[in-house]
Amino acid sequence: MARYDVYGLGNALLDVECEVAPELLVELGIDKGVMTLLDEASQNKILARLGSAASKRTCGGSGANTIVAISQFGGKTFYSCKVAKDEPGQYYLNDLLECGVDTNLKTHPPADGITGKCLVFVTPDADRTMNTFLGISSGLSDIELVPDAIANSTYTYIEGYLVTGETSKQAAIAAREIAVNAGRKVALTLSDQNMAKFFKPGLLDMLGTGVDLLFANESEALEMAGTQDLTSAIEFLKTMSKSFALTLGAKGSLIFDGHTLIEIAPVPVNAIDTVGAGDMYAGGLLYGITNGLDWATAGRLGSLASAKLVTIPGARMATPDLQALLTEVMSS
Repeated sequence: MARYDVYGLGNALLDVECEVAPELLVELGIDKGVMTLLDEASQNKILARLGSAASKRTCGGSGANTIVAISQFGGKTFYSCKVAKDEPGQYYLNDLLECGVDTNLKTHPPADGITGKCLVFVTPDADRTMNTFLGISSGLSDIELVPDAIANSTYTYIEGYLVTGETSKQAAIAAREIAVNAGRKVALTLSDQNMAKFFKPGLLDMLGTGVDLLFANESEALEMAGTQDLTSAIEFLKTMSKSFALTLGAKGSLIFDGHTLIEIAPVPVNAIDTVGAGDMYAGGLLYGITNGLDWATAGRLGSLASAKLVTIPGARMATPDLQALLTEVMSS
């Protein structure tokens, strides 16, 4: 028996969420709907322009959002990341522990530096735009890995954003190799269309000869496959992974379980904030397949949870609400 259902590896970022008009993004020269990396000075300039509108903060990063969701559903999780010896870093550690997530931060003392921040802009169309200063997280390396935890996890889940740094990319590759050598499974998320657009060779390095489960949304899959045809993109994903989950927004999602392409119906909702929707979907699916659910049921859990998430602000739901969704799916 594995000690953990899922071991996650990703950037530790303090999310600062702001509701803004599209005109402000134009004024600030920010590309809408994608994640863009910034240096500290540029991010601080934007924060100064936002003023009190940038007061809401939560501990996040894509991989962390997924791992926390799995833990809230009732899964056993571990998360490796890198924070600084500052107030946000301590806040981040405490938040993980309060969510029931085991972490390398308990045994890897944080170093001097600045914990990373992600400015999350939510526009009235419920779109999300992210400007990220990685801070000390840009130095994430294999030092942050806990090989014993990887070897004792059913899945190792790797955040695609790690491709942007050489040491973090190498840490992702090392984590994959440790999991494979231990006979465990590996999942990877492409994370963002810009990762597939600008860092495709690095993502291919991280994927190696292929992983067990790949997460992508439609734009990421099309970009990665170099096509505008979804059918062609699906065939491409089959060459990269034994199984995959492809989210299609309001059109639902597709899951390839290694043999069959399963259609997961959308859950109609009035979306107000899509931040973290893909992370929540991955959390529901990973919890499901590591806790006895079949692929279709796990996909419905991920779909329902992500649909409910976009009806509230932020990237996280209350644990009782997620538990209620799990009960609903299990009883249907």
